[in-house]
Amino acid sequence: MDRDILLACRDASLGYEHRALLEHLTFTVRAGDYLCVVGENGSGKSTLMKSLLGLISPLAGTIDCPAQRAGAIGYLPQQTSAQRDFPATVNEVVLSGFANKRGLHFFYSAAEKSAALMNMGKLGVLELQNRCYRELSGGQQQRVLLARALCAADRLLILDEPVTGLDPAATQDLYKTLRYLNEKEKMAVIMVTHDMRGALREARTILHIGRDGWFFGTVAEYLASPAGKRFGGAL
Repeated sequence: MDRDILLACRDASLGYEHRALLEHLTFTVRAGDYLCVVGENGSGKSTLMKSLLGLISPLAGTIDCPAQRAGAIGYLPQQTSAQRDFPATVNEVVLSGFANKRGLHFFYSAAEKSAALMNMGKLGVLELQNRCYRELSGGQQQRVLLARALCAADRLLILDEPVTGLDPAATQDLYKTLRYLNEKEKMAVIMVTHDMRGALREARTILHIGRDGWFFGTVAEYLASPAGKRFGGAL
């Protein structure tokens, strides 16, 4: 039986003010997929992220995201310095993942508070719940933000350079956590990354975006492609 389609990009041209950075882009993300988006700087990865999140519309073609319509997407953005210094408790940061689901309700429900505690437990940060977020290490902060994303997500996580700035141990720890969420919790993952080694090891499919075009396929297909031989074959 086919797995549910969570996101489908069909012959999409993406860009700004009638100038396309990506053209005729076609790929599908299904339940349980693990897709890594790789490629050169300035090739359009940030534009793709904004398009997948519905922040900008395709210039042509379509991006259909049933998961987004169902409120089932969790997003982990790149952190800024201001965000790293955010003066809130871990519990408050994680609970804020429910903000878009609450509508006009001001207070968090008992079910939301319980789910937040559960997600903190999954990510190994439950004992930090009363700590100030800005006092945590980079790896701890990423785990807190991932717990926050899980509060927003039911089926799909979108992550933008989640291992940037992390030390090797924290990087491997985060990959292990994502692997667990994908394999055991059946959470689909879309991750933009510059860590080619990590992408080839963790992902099932690769979307490579370059200035001269794009590639979408399995890791084995990517390594056999011209882009894969150039970027992944040297590892």
